[in-house]
Amino acid sequence: MTVKIALPKGRLLPQTAALLRKAGWELDEYHGKARSYRLKSRRFAELLIKVFQEKDIPIQVATGNYDLGICGLDWVEELLAKYPSSALIKVKSLGFGEGALYLAAAPSAIANFADLRAETGVIRIVSEYPNLAESFALKTRLSRFSIFPVWGGAEVYPPENADLVLIAGQDRAELGHVDLVPLSKVLDFSAYLIANQDSWEAKDLEQFVASICAVGSERTYRKVSSQLSGEAKKTPVEKLEIAEDTIRLALPDGHQQSPTLELLNKAVIKIEGYPSATGNRRPKMGREGVTVKVIRPQDMPLQVANHNFDLAITGRDWLKEHLYQFPSSPIRELLALKFGWVRIVAVVSQTLPITDVSSLRKFSTERTVPLRVASEYVNIADKYARDNHLGHYRVIPTWGASEAFLPEDADLLIENTQTGQTIARHNLRIIDTLFESTACLIGSAGIDFSSPKGSRIVSFVETLRKAVEG
Repeated sequence: MTVKIALPKGRLLPQTAALLRKAGWELDEYHGKARSYRLKSRRFAELLIKVFQEKDIPIQVATGNYDLGICGLDWVEELLAKYPSSALIKVKSLGFGEGALYLAAAPSAIANFADLRAETGVIRIVSEYPNLAESFALKTRLSRFSIFPVWGGAEVYPPENADLVLIAGQDRAELGHVDLVPLSKVLDFSAYLIANQDSWEAKDLEQFVASICAVGSERTYRKVSSQLSGEAKKTPVEKLEIAEDTIRLALPDGHQQSPTLELLNKAVIKIEGYPSATGNRRPKMGREGVTVKVIRPQDMPLQVANHNFDLAITGRDWLKEHLYQFPSSPIRELLALKFGWVRIVAVVSQTLPITDVSSLRKFSTERTVPLRVASEYVNIADKYARDNHLGHYRVIPTWGASEAFLPEDADLLIENTQTGQTIARHNLRIIDTLFESTACLIGSAGIDFSSPKGSRIVSFVETLRKAVEG
């Protein structure tokens, strides 16, 4: 009998690896520098072990692709908030990876909960946990609210681009480090062992579960009452005012920071604190009339479309992803920046007899079950499947480490690559290139270039254009 377990990458990996060492699983390749997503246990030969991004694990277990999984309870509850009937069993807290989800605001934005409840306008809530954010807003009976899902960096949005944020932190003091005031604790969480309900009933999982539970700490979790209390810091309400002609610019975090900084330096645009060693997401730009925030490139098109930013430096791949979902979105590419080059490619396992789109179409249309297409680019993947007439298919959203899905959990992967080396290393094959992507400057298609802000935008774009072409 094969038993499948999904283990986490990222923040929980070191402590999960230590736990499984104590449990005697003998996983030699489970560490931060490992290059394989598939692991072997010398103790349990019947275990099929795969490593995923933590956010993907509850979905993989709930759908029955995996019998067991280890991930944070926060992501389990995020799934259950939208799909309460999911086939998930929360087996046990493992006693590490502890934290809490807090509803928070900028100190200058909300003085107390009375102000929050009395708000007559739309309350904007930003979060990586949109389902839990919506559930909280409904339970606390906020009269009017709007949820803005983001990939990360939610702490930077209040107060200008959101009123509230639902965010994870180890404690209240941690929120203070990013200039947020906690208004209410929504959920305590820790790393959890979870199981698929059908597998729990049909398979003998006892030896695997017992080995983990024998060394894991006894912990219980609790959902904290979502009723608003008087815990908020009493601070004067001072809304941050930004002049009407000020350009609101979004710069990327992550690996695109270095080439973005090189471009700004070449354009002789000074910027302080970018990249930031302390995690500051509000660098200071030495150009009059420009304010800057650092956010995820994936979030930029929607943020510009919602008028939270005037300009943003993102990837053309994320712009296309947005426009495929919202064809009438009022944003456009203003300038190609000629760095961050990648190819968006279609990838299959080398074990499949597929070498091109034609053989992929034949493989897909001859199947009795839907073709499984995994990608971070869910709308690009959907369009690719439709345009190439791949028959019955379903798109599986991923949060990274997408190579891990092939071939057991997906048939086709839509992914980005520079050299193709990572894809080849995981025994995968590129069968098609959808398009090439580079960094680009995006903005609203409705910019009034005759206005003072429009004139500033023209000047800023031309300054970058000269640097790109120089």
